[in-house]
Amino acid sequence: MTRLTARHHALLAAFALAIFLPGRALLPPLDRDEPRYMQAAAQMLQSGNYVDVRFQDQPRYLQPAGIYWLEAAAVAATGTLQHRQVWGWRIPSLIAATASVLFTAAIGETLFGPLCGLFAAVLLALSVLMTAESRMATIDSCLLTAVLAAEAALLRAWRPAHGFGQQARVAAGLAPATDGRVPLWSPLLCWTALGVGLMLKGPVVLIPGFGTPIALAFTERSTRWWRRLRPAWGVPLMLAIVLPWCVAIGLLSHGAFFQRAVGNNFLGKVASGQQAHGLPPGYHLLVFAIAFWPGSVFAAAALPFVWLHRRLPQVRFLLCWIVPHWLVFEAIATKLPHYVLPAYPAIAILTAASFTATPGLLPAGWQLPRSRVGRALLAAYFLAWLLIGCAIAVAGPILLWRLQGTVSVPAIILAALSMPLILAAAWLLLLREPKRALASVGCAALLTYASLFWVVLPGLRVIWLAPRIVAMTEAVQPCPHSVLASASFSEPSLVFLRRNPTRLISASQSADLVVHDRCAMALIGSRDRAAFEHRLAADRAAARQIGRLDGINYSTGRRLDLFLFTGRDGRG
Repeated sequence: MTRLTARHHALLAAFALAIFLPGRALLPPLDRDEPRYMQAAAQMLQSGNYVDVRFQDQPRYLQPAGIYWLEAAAVAATGTLQHRQVWGWRIPSLIAATASVLFTAAIGETLFGPLCGLFAAVLLALSVLMTAESRMATIDSCLLTAVLAAEAALLRAWRPAHGFGQQARVAAGLAPATDGRVPLWSPLLCWTALGVGLMLKGPVVLIPGFGTPIALAFTERSTRWWRRLRPAWGVPLMLAIVLPWCVAIGLLSHGAFFQRAVGNNFLGKVASGQQAHGLPPGYHLLVFAIAFWPGSVFAAAALPFVWLHRRLPQVRFLLCWIVPHWLVFEAIATKLPHYVLPAYPAIAILTAASFTATPGLLPAGWQLPRSRVGRALLAAYFLAWLLIGCAIAVAGPILLWRLQGTVSVPAIILAALSMPLILAAAWLLLLREPKRALASVGCAALLTYASLFWVVLPGLRVIWLAPRIVAMTEAVQPCPHSVLASASFSEPSLVFLRRNPTRLISASQSADLVVHDRCAMALIGSRDRAAFEHRLAADRAAARQIGRLDGINYSTGRRLDLFLFTGRDGRG
């Protein structure tokens, strides 16, 4: 293979879709972040206000409006608003995740050849974190695409200073590059991608966007290549994408957006762990074993290769991409696995480069660590990787049985098919045949993801409380547009799925509502029932139970017993 053709990219896109598509329409909104994005985008369409982002009647001043615009456009184009069909909101993430796989292939091919690009794209697409993020209507898949576009353009400007890639051009039938000129599309892509990233998640995109060139300048003691990106007009272009909305929201919110989004949300995460996500440094390194599975052990085995070739320009570029981003998010107090997702494509490329041969450039094959300690650590990581893979493979049928006593034959069959493939991959890794090992574990991952997203998760009715509550309320509501007051289940998925008004208020307030509104309903859990009944008694009123269900709130891990009430005249 001399280069990746359009046919290769089409096959990669089809492979990515085979991973990312299953279960998208079957999975309800995933609390808590996803339904907040969904509901805010829905309210944009309903209100016609595309500047002031809101969740119910509260401003949602966490990040700019870019992701809400994308989701609103997808929903408007697919007509999924009225019936709250979740797949419409998830379209931007699907497109972005597939584009990220293709960008990774293109960057890997530029740095180490077509085979490296192909395997790097496969590693990224198969990773647990990528398969999860691609299915959620949140920012991170779209942000990853913006980062990859900026890094691809940056690479195009930086590469001529180091003279590599000529063999690939000749093999592809192109004339060797004779000067350092960069086509106009490269700086245009770079600054547009950074501007879009700013509209998606504010200054977060600048951590990889500016972190990579700053690290390259520091390690190379040169910034001459930076001028090829035309910052004189590129920076104004980047700002022109985001400033009009910033001015509009600043005026509309009287500055509250910047106080909350930058002061509280962005800078607040640096100093303290928000929403119970404060964790010590090293968290992302620890979680990597699961988040990048099945590629995590391949990445660990690539470390000797990376260290040996650390001065090679291509390796240096990727390290300058990974290290600053990783260190920043290990240092800040708030930590979530997806924070380091923009570094995963670079890790995938380095990993693939370690076991793909590029004639005349790098030696083929892996090299084990020289020290006994290094080999022992790699062996321990290999064992952990094997256990993680087996646990993921069998998790589906076990969850169905433990949580709701269901025996799923399809889930058991898929788990039974996955396990031998994972064990075969482990054996092939011991034989130092990483390509065949990746093919084997990749097939296991495809079967496992199909089981989880098609069979297991849609079948776990016990954890999907919001859709069941909505079905119950629609069946027994006293009026066509009854208000639901929910005191004991306050997840945003309930707000999104109920087309009628939903208020997340206390048990006492719920009692007041059903007393004064004959059409209102109150959803009260067993823990809050005493407070609800106490308030009714204080008002010398009563309520009539019209429904009941139980299940598990997976966001909190609590089992809930929920009662649905409506008011009745009980005054003395």
